[in-house]
Amino acid sequence: MEKYDAIVLAAGVGRRMAATKNKVLLTLDDGRTIIEHTVMAFLEDSQCARIVLVVQADDHSEITDIIANVEGNENIMLVIGGRERQDSVKIGLQELQNGANIVMVHDGARPFIQNETLERVFEKARETGAAIVGVPVKDTIKRVIEGAVVETVERACLCQAQTPQAFRLELLKAAHKYAEEVAFLGTDEASLVEQLGITVHVVKGSYQNIKITTPEDMVLAQAIVKQLKEER
Repeated sequence: MEKYDAIVLAAGVGRRMAATKNKVLLTLDDGRTIIEHTVMAFLEDSQCARIVLVVQADDHSEITDIIANVEGNENIMLVIGGRERQDSVKIGLQELQNGANIVMVHDGARPFIQNETLERVFEKARETGAAIVGVPVKDTIKRVIEGAVVETVERACLCQAQTPQAFRLELLKAAHKYAEEVAFLGTDEASLVEQLGITVHVVKGSYQNIKITTPEDMVLAQAIVKQLKEER
């Protein structure tokens, strides 16, 4: 069975959370930290070969202790991230020499990724070489300049990008190399691959696959944890 490697990004600062520590270290109502939920989602996927978990130097010790209690932790490698997200992904890629053909990049602060979503994006990446998870935009979108609306954007063709984002390993490496050569800083991995003129395909995600960024997101996350517990 073909497998993939995962790079999970947990090296962010998380200033918008207004917490005293990295948001991925915050504990949800089930007693597990956000990062535990995230890595467990991948460890429970039989198609995931290993996880490169990219962390801040200041969090390395605490996250090491957390991961020590997670079943399957022998398949997790911790590395220290860089200044920007893009730097952290590049560092993660350097640990995947002779790895799986497909690599997924996922936000550590998205703890509710579902197995069926992982399967969809993996299969699409195997088929096309470049695939991301996304959901249709719900709200009306306005383009605003200096506080004034200049355009109402047709939302039928808009997608809210999520992670994981999955690519052939050599393609993502090439995208990072090109971005470095032209000094391009992207907001996600897909934006780097797009710079090569490669089509990135989208598979259906879930509105439950939230990125926990602000205190309001924590309220929603606790509600999701409660719902998942009741469903079990």
